[in-house]
Amino acid sequence: MDLLVEGINLGLVIKSDLTRKITIDGNTEIYPVYKVRLNCLFYNDQNDRIATWVSQYKAEKNIFKFDKSDFTSYNDIIQKFICDSNPDAIKKTQANIQIVKQREPGVVLADGRIIDGNRRFTCLRNLSKTSQEFNYFETVIISKNINNNAKQIKMLELMIQHGEESKVDYNPIDRLVGIYNDIVENELLTITDYSLSTGETESEIKKKLEVATLLVEFLDTINAPKQFYLAREMDLNGPLVELYNILKKIQDDDIREATKNAAFTNFLVAPDGDMTRFIRNVKTIAKSENFDEFLMEQTDIAETVLDDLPPTGQVTKETISIIRAKDGLKQDMKNIMDKAINKVRIKEIRNRPAQILIKVGDSLEAVDLNIFKKLGEDQTAEVAIQLERILDLISVIKEELNV
Repeated sequence: MDLLVEGINLGLVIKSDLTRKITIDGNTEIYPVYKVRLNCLFYNDQNDRIATWVSQYKAEKNIFKFDKSDFTSYNDIIQKFICDSNPDAIKKTQANIQIVKQREPGVVLADGRIIDGNRRFTCLRNLSKTSQEFNYFETVIISKNINNNAKQIKMLELMIQHGEESKVDYNPIDRLVGIYNDIVENELLTITDYSLSTGETESEIKKKLEVATLLVEFLDTINAPKQFYLAREMDLNGPLVELYNILKKIQDDDIREATKNAAFTNFLVAPDGDMTRFIRNVKTIAKSENFDEFLMEQTDIAETVLDDLPPTGQVTKETISIIRAKDGLKQDMKNIMDKAINKVRIKEIRNRPAQILIKVGDSLEAVDLNIFKKLGEDQTAEVAIQLERILDLISVIKEELNV
């Protein structure tokens, strides 16, 4: 049904006195706002905000796409994703709408697909169950002929949700999955398209895409390809970004692969709970002469852990919970990390005296000798006292070194 034709004729769509300014393809225009019956609208399952939830549902139900023949049933499924993705935001928005009604219009296509306003639509669906006054969604209706053009729909969504001033509170993993799906998996957009739609630079999008590719590699490594919800539940965004920064500085391909496998195994086992801190420790070890030894020990454990994983497609949340419950495995991995970090710290302590003396020498060399001719008696005396102090300290150090 075309909302601007049949919808209006059937009284399901009512034009209001409100308007909303929207920028599409670089052109900013003022659009009229309509009141649309809720049962004429449906969620956009390609919305990046729920990308991992969609992937989880499809994996669990073993389906490739949703059946949209019944809007109510379809909307009920997607609504659960939206509620589960940010229940606090839903509760807050719903309480606000209940008091002051819908304040910000959404954006939908003429076929009823929601491009902007999923959370408001969700709250209205909830409230309409007890009061008919909430049975309409106030929204702009885009009449452009893009209903069957997936690329234009995605770019429109990105322009509205990322290109405007309001902050989009996406889960970082959902954002990574959205970028990967749009640019790599579905080849829907290019990096340039994504940049133009969101206002981010191409280098920023490229970095996010590379981090997203690391996420895909991790899931492939643990025999859970495309099960993005696992990464969301592991809260891996921070660790993945840290790992990306480390790998950028490693030139040797073999060391890069060993580093990835070590990190991926630790992501899976979570020996210390805080994977971001783990990766930062890896960054410290990577700068030391102990890195090869650390990687060899990590690789030995990684091979055992990864070889014991169920076949591809059979790794689940329960599988990961069982692995993480193995205290002996966790302790072994923690011991490897602790040993490597302690070696680095011991060397730092041993090198600290020389480093301090280097700084002292550099500071003394920086002194302008000509300034001494201009010093008064008191200032000269103070310099002499400090020189004696330094010479005494040097004597003590030389005695300790027996030099």
